[in-house]
Amino acid sequence: MMLGLLLARAGVDVWVLEKHNDFLRDFRGDTVHPSTLQVLEELGLLATFLKRPHDKVRQLKVVIGGQEVLIADFAHLRHPFIVLMPQWEFLDFLRDEARRYPSFQLLMNAQVQAVLRDGARVTGVQGVMRDASGRLDGDTFEVHADLVVAADGRRSDVRAAAHMAVRDIGAPIDVLWMRMPKHPGDPSITGGRIEHGLFFVTIDRRDYWQCAYVISKGGITALQARGLEAFRRDISAVAPMFADRVDAALPTWDEVKLLSITVDRLEQWWQSGLLAIGDAAHAMSPVGGVGINLAIQDAVATANRLAAALADPSVTPVQITRLLAGVQKRRLFPVRVTQAAQVAIQNRLLRPVLQSGTATAGLANAAPVPLPLPWPLKLARRWPWLTALSACFVGVGARPEHVQSPDGGIRTRRVV
Repeated sequence: MMLGLLLARAGVDVWVLEKHNDFLRDFRGDTVHPSTLQVLEELGLLATFLKRPHDKVRQLKVVIGGQEVLIADFAHLRHPFIVLMPQWEFLDFLRDEARRYPSFQLLMNAQVQAVLRDGARVTGVQGVMRDASGRLDGDTFEVHADLVVAADGRRSDVRAAAHMAVRDIGAPIDVLWMRMPKHPGDPSITGGRIEHGLFFVTIDRRDYWQCAYVISKGGITALQARGLEAFRRDISAVAPMFADRVDAALPTWDEVKLLSITVDRLEQWWQSGLLAIGDAAHAMSPVGGVGINLAIQDAVATANRLAAALADPSVTPVQITRLLAGVQKRRLFPVRVTQAAQVAIQNRLLRPVLQSGTATAGLANAAPVPLPLPWPLKLARRWPWLTALSACFVGVGARPEHVQSPDGGIRTRRVV
C-alpha cells in the first residue's frame, strides 16, 4: 500500500490487489516506528496520520523474574515514540491518501494464483475473485503490468507462483496470540514479562489487551495436551493482572491463535518483471516489532529507485528489470543486520528462558529461585545510555530510507 501510494504520487499507473474484502486482521503487528513516522513526515502526512486513534510508547520495558528493566528509551530520537495503531487503521490511512491520485486503483477480494510470463519475463498476474464471505466465486482476472511487486507476506502466493528460492534462517519459537479484556485502572504495561519457562507480551490497544504467549517451536501440541486450565494458570502466574479475567477471555482454544514464526529471505528478490519486498522477500521474527517498518523502508527504497523510470514512457520493461537488483543491494544490508540481531535474541534470550523451566510444564513446576537477569539487561541497568542505542536500532534501524521519489508526473505505466 505504501509503494502504491508513492508510485501513484509519481504519476505511475498502479494497481494494488488484496485478496480479502477488508483489512481487519486481529493479530497483525501494529507498531509504527520512528523510521516510518519520518517517512510520513517527509510526505507531509504525519499530522493527518496522528489524528487516527493511536497510543504512543516512549519506552520499552521488560519484567523478568519480578525485576522491571528499561530496554529502550526513544527520548533522544527525532520522533521520540512508537505509535501503536491497529494495522487496519494504518492501511485504511494509506489507502485514503493513495486514492487522492487518479492513477491508483485498489482491487479487493482479488486472490492472485499465478504469474503471467512472456518467455522468462513476468508480465502480470492471474487470479480468482472472492465473494463477500471470502469464498472463491469462480470469476477470474488478469492484470498485465510492466512490473509485478510481491508484497503479500511471508506466505507469499506470488513468490510461490514464481518459484523464487527461499533461504530458511530458522526460528526456535512460535507465538500464541489472544485478547484480554481491559478493566478500569489497568496500568499501561506494553512490554514483556518473563519467568521460568514463560514469556508473555502485552500490547495496550485501548479497549483491550493484545497478548502474545511465546512457546518453543512446534510446542503447541504438548501445550494443548496439558489442557486449557493449565494454560490459563500459566498466564495468571506470569501476568497476575489477568488472573481475574483469563477464564472468561479464553473459554476454549478457539480464542488462541497460533503464529508460526519464520525467519527467512529470498536468495534473489527479483526476476525479469518481478520484485519481492517486505515479508515476501524477508520474513522477520516478531522480536522488536520491526517487520512492518522494514517493509515500509523497502517500499520507499523501491520507489526511490524505480518511480522515475516507471513514469517515463521511453524506459522499456527490460530497462526497468535492470534496476531491480539495486533494490535488493540497497535493502539487503539492513535486513541481514536485523535478522542477525533477532536470531541472536531468540537463541540467547528466548530459547534459554523457555528451557529454564519447560514451556509446557508451567510456572507451578518451575524452580522457586528468581530468574536471573541476562547479561545484556544487566548492562542496560548499569549504563542507561545503552537504552538510547537500542531505541535507535529498534526505532530507526540499520539503514533508514528517505523519500526521494518524484511528486507528480505522467500516468503511463501499470504496476501491480
